[in-house]
Amino acid sequence: MNTNAAGGFPHVILASASPRRLDLLRQAGIEPEVEPSHVVEVIRSTKPDEVVMELSRQKAEDIASRHTGEDVVVIGADTVVAFDGNILGKPKDEADAVRMIASFQGKAHQVYTGVTLVFCGKAGERPDDRWKTITFAEKTDVFVCPMTEEQIRGYVKTGEPMDKAGAYGIQGRFVVWVKEISGDYNNVVGLPLGRVCRELLGIS
Repeated sequence: MNTNAAGGFPHVILASASPRRLDLLRQAGIEPEVEPSHVVEVIRSTKPDEVVMELSRQKAEDIASRHTGEDVVVIGADTVVAFDGNILGKPKDEADAVRMIASFQGKAHQVYTGVTLVFCGKAGERPDDRWKTITFAEKTDVFVCPMTEEQIRGYVKTGEPMDKAGAYGIQGRFVVWVKEISGDYNNVVGLPLGRVCRELLGIS
């Protein structure tokens, strides 16, 4: 497989418009093409880890279908925030953002990111072998400090939560309220970078 990045990484296409995922890949020395997927997402599960794996697979395979036989790897990813097993999406409005943060302030919640890597080059002799696909999910526990209603509303007024799952961004102002994390920090940002790089390099 051709390489075009530091560290011997293959040529990568990122099937996401997320600037945070792009920045993380660049941090590792990977300069991907960006080709966001606009596939209609189909969810068949309510379990957060299964949902993110399924959605990442749909996105990656959508873009990979346009690059069959090319010497590239397509990366699809999807991230959700969950509390008490329920997925918290992006808030509909400020009141919804306040509700979400109030539900997990002073407690722990989980962030799941599903990743699918599709190696588009021919992997075998049969037509069905043209793709090698790896799909996995990573979970990070995030512990949030107790917050007053005034503090929650003050954070929401910054506008930062409105385009983010779970109504917060750990790399932004909400860091003030993050007491502890257990797991991969980058997973909360949007991509478990270490695991992705090891899969790209074939390192177990």
